[in-house]
Amino acid sequence: MAETTSTVRERDQVGSERATLAALRSIAALVLREMGARYGRRPGGYVWALLQPLGIIVVLAFAFSLLARSPSLGTSFLLFKGTGLLIVQLVTALSHTVGHAMGYSRALLFYPCVAWIDAVIARFLLNSLVLWVVTALILSGIILYDQITPMLDWGRIALAMSMATLLGLGLGCLNCFLFQRFPIWQNLWGMITAPLFLVSGVIFLYEEMPLLAQQVLWFNPVLHLTGLMRDGFYPGYAPGYVSLAYVGVCALVPMVLGLLLLRQYHRDLLQR
Repeated sequence: MAETTSTVRERDQVGSERATLAALRSIAALVLREMGARYGRRPGGYVWALLQPLGIIVVLAFAFSLLARSPSLGTSFLLFKGTGLLIVQLVTALSHTVGHAMGYSRALLFYPCVAWIDAVIARFLLNSLVLWVVTALILSGIILYDQITPMLDWGRIALAMSMATLLGLGLGCLNCFLFQRFPIWQNLWGMITAPLFLVSGVIFLYEEMPLLAQQVLWFNPVLHLTGLMRDGFYPGYAPGYVSLAYVGVCALVPMVLGLLLLRQYHRDLLQR
């Protein structure tokens, strides 16, 4: 009996290792596929991923430099807008790209070796990596261009970006189900996220807003993350309104709900 039990355990372990290896291969293949299709075989796609947010930051910084002598924090309009806008982009871009994971890899999901969770993980890994690199390059370029010598709190910066990544993933998992189940939700989600930078602390600090606006906008989790990001760049700024517990709930609830719905209905979604 002991030998039989040991043999069964070894078979289970071998089967588990094979399944894990197969999943990793599927994820790697999906990542390589998207690298070629989404960003192209030439560097042009990656350059555009860098230039698009940079262009928005430059326009915002130039416009507000005409209206005020200095930004709300520091001396650089570019850095002030960049630390806010890039966090918003991290959340919105991931919630959108992860949300289209099943639709993007729909043809491949009919193969037994490719699971729906592989498509979600692959899209998340590639796009989060690209967004992190873009954020680092833009903010580093701004610091060099404006000749700033900031006292950076790397822990808070990494925490802000990690929480923004987690929030984007959580919203993206729920969107992955909703985009397939209710196609109109894609249009509605675009309408919801389009003005997000206006209410997430990119233009004005939370403390500069009217009391009524503060009470309402506090429930926007992205606002907490832009405050945390700026806390890492500006030593004299201490956003007391930031609640990481609230942001965590806003990320984990849609993530768990989305994954449960996808697990239950992914076959039905592929037939739609």
